[in-house]
Amino acid sequence: MSEHAAGAGRRPARAGGPVAGAGEPVAGAGELPAGTGGRSDFGAVVRRAAAAGRLVVQPRMGVSDPARMRAGLLATRDAGVRTVGTITLDSYTRVGDHEAVRAALRNGEELNGYPIVDHPVRTTTALVADVSDVDFPVQVRHGSARPQRIAAALIAAGLHATEGGPVSYCLPYSRVPVAESVRAWAETTRLLAELRGRGLRPHLETFGGCMMGQLCPPSLLVAISLLEAMFFGRHGVDSVSLSYAQQTDPGQDTEALSALRSLAAEFLSEVDWHVVLYAYMGVFPSSPDGATDLLADAARLSVRGGADRLIVKTVAEARRIPTIAENVTALRVAGHAADHERRVMAGPARLAGPAPDTGIRAQARAVVEAVLNLAPDLDTALIRAVHRGLLDIPYCLHPDNAGRTRATVGRDGTLQWTRIGALPIRGLADTAGDADGSAAGLLRSLSYVASRFDDAALERAAAREFLPA
Repeated sequence: MSEHAAGAGRRPARAGGPVAGAGEPVAGAGELPAGTGGRSDFGAVVRRAAAAGRLVVQPRMGVSDPARMRAGLLATRDAGVRTVGTITLDSYTRVGDHEAVRAALRNGEELNGYPIVDHPVRTTTALVADVSDVDFPVQVRHGSARPQRIAAALIAAGLHATEGGPVSYCLPYSRVPVAESVRAWAETTRLLAELRGRGLRPHLETFGGCMMGQLCPPSLLVAISLLEAMFFGRHGVDSVSLSYAQQTDPGQDTEALSALRSLAAEFLSEVDWHVVLYAYMGVFPSSPDGATDLLADAARLSVRGGADRLIVKTVAEARRIPTIAENVTALRVAGHAADHERRVMAGPARLAGPAPDTGIRAQARAVVEAVLNLAPDLDTALIRAVHRGLLDIPYCLHPDNAGRTRATVGRDGTLQWTRIGALPIRGLADTAGDADGSAAGLLRSLSYVASRFDDAALERAAAREFLPA
């Protein structure tokens, strides 16, 4: 289930509903809570873990009750693998429907995340007290195209790591005009950047490598992730992470991660950055064994592809929001799988040679350079790129998205373009001539990964059943 799913047991807020902060000035960071200075910057924690050969693993955890949210953070911290904490916000806060949040809190109704804007600052400050520290930073995850009040609330509580982006949290999750999202994210980024003057180092993670969760070919994911990281840097945040979501083929994903790291080294030379991989965000296997195998594959991919952090998923993803215990189990599965893969790669079985080059890096570079050439400032360039179809997300229904691109899972299991619209990759990207453009073909592509892992788990179970005693 998506981390930005609708509130449990409640009708989801309209994407075009009231948004706190829209048209309102957002105050700068006020007095910071005592002890804030003792919290390490997020990027430094990940960097230290990478230097020690450890993958940082992180859940998508968020509940509305402060005591349970604190229990989740403590369980994450004490999971026995290298972790950072997460406070995922609820869907109403994401779209700024604070009336619905307050009604739910008054009525004792459970939300599908933590309502950081509508809980008192002292409540959130107490929640993270003695939990978030120099070795265990906490990131706030939200999904908002207009996150100014969210940023102000997390800063007031002494937190300074969050994520999203002006394109990636606009097109998939809202109907907010992209120009408005860019303005809101510029304001939010500058608000976080003010913390640098107080001896803190805020951290922003792009969500650009996760567009729509699935069926967006890797080159566009790499390009948007890089562009959003550049956007953060130009607005004053110099500690960033670049996201990429596991897709349908491990070889293609390894190439994509290599391209992302190479381009980040070139375009982000003045900021501290690392790569964060997301375990598969599309339709998840419904069997526990299939889901566990897919998560372990993501951990192995992180090690092979040079990602320093992994956002995990659990065995419950296909059915419901996971429990704290299920999240902790997923963290341990991923951490142990990564440690094992690192030992394998250090041994005689280690694969030699560079990752294959099918053109992902060249396509991503072409998109990035085409966007940068649209205007001297990146804010304007991003808006023009969306309006002109240079950033065009397959199957995205946002009114500003051109909607002229399509992709499919090819016969070899890789993601392939079938229509490239106005993307500046003509001559660099092949389009699948034998693609099935029917509704049935789309459904097969959407369920490809889940079916592959569930079928493999079923075959193993059947084989065990018929083994001689």
